[in-house]
Amino acid sequence: MRFVWDQRKEATNLAKHGVSFTEAQQAFDDPHAVVAFDPQHSGPRELRWWLLGKVGSRVMLVRYTHRPGGAVRIIGAGYWKIGKELYEEAQRNV
Repeated sequence: MRFVWDQRKEATNLAKHGVSFTEAQQAFDDPHAVVAFDPQHSGPRELRWWLLGKVGSRVMLVRYTHRPGGAVRIIGAGYWKIGKELYEEAQRNV
């Protein structure tokens, strides 16, 4: 999988949430990751998604979209309580 992102957005995300987009890529390696469509931030030109995946012992929420040629563009990432709760609920319902 190929990842791309805006360097300035990554710097802002790192300062605000303490997560680099290089670290965020690791969430996609979780075989039990949960993916959900993000209708609130999607539009006619771009569909956005959330991925909840474990990085180490913590659950990370990654916001992303798909780009032509198969690239995944990371938009934002962080460790939030709601992400952990949704991930754990999805695992119980498997």
